[in-house]
Amino acid sequence: MQRRHLGIAVIGAGRIGTLRARIAGKHPAVEFLAVSDRDPARAEALAATANAQVHSADNDNVIMHPSVTAVIVSTPESEHVAPIITALERGLPVLVEKPLGLSLQDGDRIMAAVAANKGNLRVGYSRRYKDCFLRTKEQLVHGRLGRLIGGTARVYNSRAQAFAILKRDPHATPVVDVLTYYVDLMCWFMEGNPPVEVVARGQTGIFREAGYGAHDVTWAIMTMADGAVVNLGVSYALPARYPTLGQMDRVELLGAEGTMIVDDDHMDHVLFSERGVPHAYVPDHKVEMAFLGSNTAGDWALGDFWGPLGNETRAWLDHLATGAPCYHTTPAEARLNLEVTHAIEQAVATGQAVRIGTQ
Repeated sequence: MQRRHLGIAVIGAGRIGTLRARIAGKHPAVEFLAVSDRDPARAEALAATANAQVHSADNDNVIMHPSVTAVIVSTPESEHVAPIITALERGLPVLVEKPLGLSLQDGDRIMAAVAANKGNLRVGYSRRYKDCFLRTKEQLVHGRLGRLIGGTARVYNSRAQAFAILKRDPHATPVVDVLTYYVDLMCWFMEGNPPVEVVARGQTGIFREAGYGAHDVTWAIMTMADGAVVNLGVSYALPARYPTLGQMDRVELLGAEGTMIVDDDHMDHVLFSERGVPHAYVPDHKVEMAFLGSNTAGDWALGDFWGPLGNETRAWLDHLATGAPCYHTTPAEARLNLEVTHAIEQAVATGQAVRIGTQ
């Protein structure tokens, strides 16, 4: 097994970039760490927290640093394209946050750069690295459900987090920014059987009254190439003080020879505190009752970060350092996820079925 020393550049010092940088800074193969953010004070603060050797307000400065051998892009979704292309043109492996971009045009620009540079790009769909979904994939690899004929995936969250996302970028709707996780999961579970059509309906009100175009509730049916049907649903409009600290989800797979149900609502691990429980994604928001474990990325415990995002980041770094396999979403898979979520929103807007692969 090969052993390589890594120099990592983290682009974007927001919540996820901070987590990625701190995790990378502790990885035994990482000997050099650089961070950048358009806010120089935030880049400097993250450098101090993660023990980075270099910080900058210029993304290109850190991507082009001679000690950098791989890049993590954790900018807002609408700002993915430029740093990804710069890194790919330098021949560096890249891990970028989901979704690939907010528009299909951005996704296609990234795909073209991957092809032109024979690039190594992976997309951070961290649900793949959650224990319950890794176990699910393992059962499918062994064929224990037989041919999949259908399934469902739905995800809920409170409007406190939804407003935080929409304030960052009003185009990062619950469908494009969140349901995309479950489109990715279902396509991964049904690998080799791609989606061909979606129909969908949505309900507006709460977010529309606040000045955003996002739907409060969206339900869709995704039909796969062999006729299997998947029900997908999202609502990020639960009351602001609802106990979830992140995603509450449920995934069901129906096979010709078995079924699997993943109850990931986290209602089995409850904390009540009169001092309040902080929300990791919304810093100024607290709840008195919290469903622990619902924080989508994972949790800090005893000085380290545990959970899907930690697993995903370490697996990518292990892959670069040793050649160990990793199961991150490929650019082609991420482009398909983007197309499906846009098709869902188009189906809601038009009331018509939308074919996949025609956009």
